[in-house]
Amino acid sequence: MATKYAMALLGLLPLSTLASAEEAPLNVVTTIGMIADVAQEVGGECVSVEAMMGPGVDPHLYQASASDVATLRGAEQIIYSGYSLEGQLGSVLENFSQRTPTLAVSPASIDPSSLITSQDVYGIDPHLWMDVSLWAQTLPALSETFSEARPACADTIEANTERYQAQLLALHEWVKTSIASIPEQQRVLVTAHDAFNYFGRAYGIEVEGIQGISTETETGIADIRSMADTVVEREIPAVFIESTINPRTIQAVIDAARQRDHDVAIGGELYSDAMGDTGTVDGTYMGMIYRNTQHIVDALGGTLAPLPDPLTDWADEWELAH
Repeated sequence: MATKYAMALLGLLPLSTLASAEEAPLNVVTTIGMIADVAQEVGGECVSVEAMMGPGVDPHLYQASASDVATLRGAEQIIYSGYSLEGQLGSVLENFSQRTPTLAVSPASIDPSSLITSQDVYGIDPHLWMDVSLWAQTLPALSETFSEARPACADTIEANTERYQAQLLALHEWVKTSIASIPEQQRVLVTAHDAFNYFGRAYGIEVEGIQGISTETETGIADIRSMADTVVEREIPAVFIESTINPRTIQAVIDAARQRDHDVAIGGELYSDAMGDTGTVDGTYMGMIYRNTQHIVDALGGTLAPLPDPLTDWADEWELAH
């Protein structure tokens, strides 16, 4: 009798363990912070998200460490951007896709006709998050992935997705209106590398990057002189450094312009391949876009538009003027 009772208990253990696993937050590991923040907004309390690359980390040059491999091994879901953004990490992610559900969210979400092609090893410019309306297209794939893994959370995830989608589309329109306030002659964004092409196309600002799409490319004297010519001819008042890139090339452009009697300032530090510090508004995807827009508009002579109603609660949370 005791043996039958013990066997019955053993039979119940796998079901109990399975139920417990389904109720626990889904363990999600992402590469870049821009994916991690969006994934957390969509999944809410139903997911636990960890980004491998933190503030100031350049994904183009990133190499996986032993601790990264351990983190990936513990993941229930791996999400990365794709289109070669993660560079040398790509082979590691490919290996893990054989054992862990893995989503390349950009190729899975974005209409190919919306992509910007490049004449380099990339083929596709991977910096899609710079156009908020494009990055918002990743939400359905994330929502579906999380709902399949945690069916009990499907309704909550759907509600989160709808709320966040409305916020992102409102942010997109706000950026467009704010950038349009910059005088046309000065509506030129000069940065260290070509991470802002989607931003420029979406919001109507000309973009000039000293380096190419990848930070692995070298910058020569001719590149500096050419950019200085643009700055002087267009009477551009400010150029911008990036949080993940050494500012020396931007400083070289400033020095070259000054040799031609044109003073140009550093308009601020922009977030390109990584967000700001965790726990700050800059450490969120929406905050990253907001802060970039604020720096660009202020430095180039424009005026920030009032934040629209769908962003009021978000602005209040981070104590931003609206």
